[in-house]
Amino acid sequence: MADGSFEEFYDATYHRLLRQLVLVTGDRGDAEDLLQDAYGRAAVRWRRLRDYQAPEAWVRRVALRLAIDRARRTRRRAAALLRLRPPRSPSIELSADSLDLYNALRGLPASQRQAVVLHHLVGLPVEEIASQLNVPEGTVKSRLSRGRAALARCLAVPGPEVVRYDR
Repeated sequence: MADGSFEEFYDATYHRLLRQLVLVTGDRGDAEDLLQDAYGRAAVRWRRLRDYQAPEAWVRRVALRLAIDRARRTRRRAAALLRLRPPRSPSIELSADSLDLYNALRGLPASQRQAVVLHHLVGLPVEEIASQLNVPEGTVKSRLSRGRAALARCLAVPGPEVVRYDR
């Protein structure tokens, strides 16, 4: 990417990062806003960023931090915002299974949702997630464990009934 233009980088990474952020934020509009802000910051620094080993990770990290900042501000105004705007339905095309996962992810706390999406859906190792979220690796492992347990409860499919016959 050392000789690539910012436009090429943007075109090559935008949709992938958008999908990731939609899963983290639970809202496509918010994900688009955060991602545009992160790309805006990257554009200003592109001469330096294009030489990074993974400029896409830099943009993701900035967007995730912006998401955390936004979540903190939103928590302070949560009661008023919940009365004004019901949650949006997903505006991306999802299969029935993906819709179930989307809804289950929305039920997780943001910190667990970030860890689960980045590890299981993006494929990042625990060490990189810890670096991007600026938390210890143990915290990421804990969030993954709790998030997986919550998802398992939410997505559990009832098994076949056991029928006993008395002789």
